[in-house]
Amino acid sequence: MAKVAVLMGGSSFEREFSLISGKNICDALEEAGHRTVPLDTNEQLVPTLRSERPDVVYNALHGKHGEDGTIQSLLEFLEIPFVGSPAHVCHRSWNKDALHSSVAKYRQISGEVDGVASWPPGVFIAKDAFQKMGAATALDLVGDRIPGGYPVCVKPAHGGSALGVHRVDSQEELGEAILDALSYDDAVNIEQWVEGVELSVSIIGTGWDATALPPVEISPRRGFFDADARLNHELVDFHCPVRLSSLSADEGEAQAIRAEIERAALEVYRAYTVCDLGRIDMIWDGGCARCFEVDVSPGMTNHSLFPAAVEAAGLTLSQVLDDLVSQYV
Repeated sequence: MAKVAVLMGGSSFEREFSLISGKNICDALEEAGHRTVPLDTNEQLVPTLRSERPDVVYNALHGKHGEDGTIQSLLEFLEIPFVGSPAHVCHRSWNKDALHSSVAKYRQISGEVDGVASWPPGVFIAKDAFQKMGAATALDLVGDRIPGGYPVCVKPAHGGSALGVHRVDSQEELGEAILDALSYDDAVNIEQWVEGVELSVSIIGTGWDATALPPVEISPRRGFFDADARLNHELVDFHCPVRLSSLSADEGEAQAIRAEIERAALEVYRAYTVCDLGRIDMIWDGGCARCFEVDVSPGMTNHSLFPAAVEAAGLTLSQVLDDLVSQYV
């Protein structure tokens, strides 16, 4: 069995999520017979990795440094194998504005003409444009630039856990929402607000060997699946697999829609060339799967979506993580 360094914690806004994920990953790997070395990512990380000489690293960091390619490029430099996507993939998926170009390029290269994934249209504006170039004076244009106008979704262009995400119903609310989003990042996305069934599709594997796990349906008891709902699970209900009745009153049609949802998730996953595991978040709007986020380091807390999908697939987290780690040993 392997000696696995599990990286957790870090300095991002998602530190607490990461610490819980890391502990659960250690428990699952130890159950499978591996030896784990839990490590926080501080100034002692590199010296410790060099002295411990792990067989493989599992990255349980969430947010900045864990999902933006920082830790991956460091591990590549140290020539230490790790579970998950390489640095260049993480760097691209970290930018939520890259979805359209990544999928379009994938379709062009692969020749896939019947892709089913789509995404909410929107605009990307950097913090410097607001602070140094007067972009705040042009916010009256947003209603015209976003198809359908208000409401719109305002969110940090990079990051996770729905931190800084807002539904904005009018221009009067826009400035405050942008300021909050920019407190988490150096750029903001303003996108079409999409109503429908919120879903998360976890995926295991790489390329054409990747497999979609049962989609998780996310049903907030109020509002949307914001940061508060992710911290307080009394505010949200999860259904895994997604309830067919949420997709269509006709069971046959609902089954076909679920298949299309999984296919859309796999299309985005392959377009980004995600490796080993990941999660695609989307909304089924009644006509198509509107994908809006690629997560290369899925949460592994007791209430996270990836473990729920693993259980619904009849697997155990210990079994899945053992398989992922063992391929690098």
